Amino acid sequence: MKFSVFTASTPDWTPAEAAKTLAEQGWHGIEWRITDQDAGGSGFWSGNRATWPLTGLEASLDEIAAVTTGAGLEFSALGGYVPPTRRADAERMLAATATLGAGRVRIAGLKVEPGQTYREAFAACREHWEWVEDKARQYGVQALVELHHETLTPSASAARRLLEGLDPAYVGVIHDVGNLVIEGWEDHGLDLLGEYLAHVHVKNCAWHLAAVESDGTLRWEPKWVPLREGRAALPELFAGLAAAGYDGWVAVEDFSTVLPLPERTRNNLEYLTGLARAAGYDLR
Repeated sequence: MKFSVFTASTPDWTPAEAAKTLAEQGWHGIEWRITDQDAGGSGFWSGNRATWPLTGLEASLDEIAAVTTGAGLEFSALGGYVPPTRRADAERMLAATATLGAGRVRIAGLKVEPGQTYREAFAACREHWEWVEDKARQYGVQALVELHHETLTPSASAARRLLEGLDPAYVGVIHDVGNLVIEGWEDHGLDLLGEYLAHVHVKNCAWHLAAVESDGTLRWEPKWVPLREGRAALPELFAGLAAAGYDGWVAVEDFSTVLPLPERTRNNLEYLTGLARAAGYDLR
């Protein structure tokens, strides 16, 4: 098992700062956020300094490789936001993954669009993923769909149904326990994913009371919290990963802000390393 950080969760650092700091802390790899973002603001989703733009990506590949390998890090994957409906951009992400030798890339999940039924949306999504599998095979990489709330694949069973019959060498699933707290729990669903379990994201989430309406109705909303807190019991997750025979990457995307970023990443690595060892992983 190896540990990396998805740079959506390191908005304060430039790519060079992220790579240097994470390498010094002992992380094995990095998962770069690649998307065109709003220029304004400073946070996880806009103004994130550790993000590479999708526009002009090809011109940045040499720098991405140099920053990553120069720090002694590996690529755990590329964190893309391109859906399979945008085929030209999806192919660009697959090509970039191949050029960098990153191995895996996230292709964004789809939703039921206005005017569609669920069945229509799922059937169309399957056709897109058949195309993704073919392109991933051409480039010799693996395209990943994430278990994510408010998409067509919030659960292991939905993701399995989407990919069933496609080659797991070229398509797979990102397991995300933090997202499952919001939707799609299925007791982790690790065994159900089977050969399609290709990558793991880790964060944690808790529900908090957001509002009380005039009639007394309580409104609850999810909130990202530190890894040791929240609804997802990470010791059980690591025990489940070990039982499923998973020995790949675990990428952290901690969107809590209780601790300063350097302390947050350092503490997360210490915590996850301890969990992995307790679950029987031999970390050297």
